[in-house]
Amino acid sequence: MAGETAAPCRHPGAPPEEVINLVVAAVKAMAADDAFLQRQGLSPADFELALPAAIQRIRGSAAASNSARREFLVGILNWLADGGFIASFDTPDYGDDTVYRLEVPGIGSVAIIQKGCPDGAHSSVNWSAPDWAVESYLWWLCDSLQYEPGEHVAKGVNRLRNRFFSPAYSDAVDGVIFHNATCGSPLRPCPKGPLAIEIGSKRIPPPCLWIMPERVDYEVAERCEWNWQGGRRLHFPSVLFSAFGIDPTLLQSYEGYVGFSRNERGTRTTIASRFGPGRSTIFRSESR
Repeated sequence: MAGETAAPCRHPGAPPEEVINLVVAAVKAMAADDAFLQRQGLSPADFELALPAAIQRIRGSAAASNSARREFLVGILNWLADGGFIASFDTPDYGDDTVYRLEVPGIGSVAIIQKGCPDGAHSSVNWSAPDWAVESYLWWLCDSLQYEPGEHVAKGVNRLRNRFFSPAYSDAVDGVIFHNATCGSPLRPCPKGPLAIEIGSKRIPPPCLWIMPERVDYEVAERCEWNWQGGRRLHFPSVLFSAFGIDPTLLQSYEGYVGFSRNERGTRTTIASRFGPGRSTIFRSESR
């Protein structure tokens, strides 16, 4: 599928599109099967009326899931602070823009903007990079198996590309991180698993991190490439990966990047993922 090579991992148990379509057809068939509904004590009208509420109840774990995602990220930040990799962090009020302020020795204030799955506009477009941040990162805490991880990332980066070139915005993030408690589990095996560290009772692999292009001269017609070869360097990735025992000399073997280019035919995106010396994957797309 398009985009799956944007990240190095896969969901071995993720249902393919044809299976999802079969489930949709099965639900529709139930709605049309009067005898089946009667055996369940339902009329067709009851089923149709209650179905949306029933789906919401099945999905009712969303609030708990959000809490679990926050706990996962706070657990990592606490671990970074306990290890001296960051001096401190502020836990924000949770809302539409959940931003953690990290104080990092030798760097300054780093912003972590907590979001969910990157394929939605809320998680990819609706955010603000705080003025106080030396570097800002979107942290996508996505446990969805609807798409392969790379597809989630590609969809999010595509929205970021549109935002990057839009004069309606004045800010940009310096990097994006795709990482949550599903990473390294049987649902999302991680090729960086041997580098996993123990936080609480869980084994946590190093995150996938991509450095974004710097948003300069995006409105200048003569400018055609932004971080296309991955030449931009930031400070926080070294701190984060060092916490997982990755030597700074090997940083570029684990640090991914996103690049944009533009010509008369439209814009292009490159997403390069690195997950160890000599191990990488790349995805490219274009928009006309």
